[in-house]
Amino acid sequence: MYEDIRSNKIKTGIIISIFIIAITLILYYICMAFDMGPISIIIALVFSIIAAWASYYNSDKIILSMSNARPATKEENQKLVNILDALVISAGLNVTPRLYVVEDSQPNAFATGRDPEHSVICVTTALLEKLDYYELEGVIGHELAHIANYDIRLSAVVTVMVSFVVMLSDFFTRTFFYGGRRSKNNDNNGNAILMLIGLIFLILAPIFGKLAQLAISRRREFLADATSVKYTRNPDGLISALQKISGDPNELSTANRATAHMYISSPFRDEKVTKSSIWSTHPSLDERVNALRNLK
Repeated sequence: MYEDIRSNKIKTGIIISIFIIAITLILYYICMAFDMGPISIIIALVFSIIAAWASYYNSDKIILSMSNARPATKEENQKLVNILDALVISAGLNVTPRLYVVEDSQPNAFATGRDPEHSVICVTTALLEKLDYYELEGVIGHELAHIANYDIRLSAVVTVMVSFVVMLSDFFTRTFFYGGRRSKNNDNNGNAILMLIGLIFLILAPIFGKLAQLAISRRREFLADATSVKYTRNPDGLISALQKISGDPNELSTANRATAHMYISSPFRDEKVTKSSIWSTHPSLDERVNALRNLK
């Protein structure tokens, strides 16, 4: 587990560095397209560093806002609070994650934040209604494992930064290709090679972002499942929970492609698979259940 934590921290640093480079080149190209001259590279670099800093320190707030989540309360969610308090002790954590709830008819959950001290566990109202105590315990244990393993930092950074790159890409496409804006003096106003690299990043960044999300998700789900069993001593609770969540026919209305990999099970019902592939954000239900049964 300690090796996975170290690996997650290194990957986070690498992704942030790549993000700064990619955003700098993309914004440089956009600035040059607006004929802003040599100052374009300075503007692009400063903006990309600010964007990376803001994304890192506000990733939990951004994701909770995207999910329309509200804080859980002891009065309404006493069972959930009791389960989390007990599992925090089992996990040996010094802090208790904040609890949030999303009003939705699909049972699901995710964890986010940049570290255990700034972590959040978010569940849907359907999860609280449709799962019994031990099933809910298995799910919370799974999300707590993501926090303890620092999966949340890597996942949150990728989610926010990929969303930002996609937004920039969409802006550029609409403004220049559909809006008809063109720069007449691009070749004379800047480094043509940097501009070409910026254009390539602009086109490929969303694809690379999707591949990064897929690579992050699958292995960490197996590890979080196993760690949840370590906390709860009850693989049957998590197995039953996964079966209920996967078998539920409802769509998660607040989910989107940027956040889908964060959930304990894919929120999109058209992504049910019998065997995971490179395009799957999660291992298949059969693969996860078989792995859990082998822990008994």
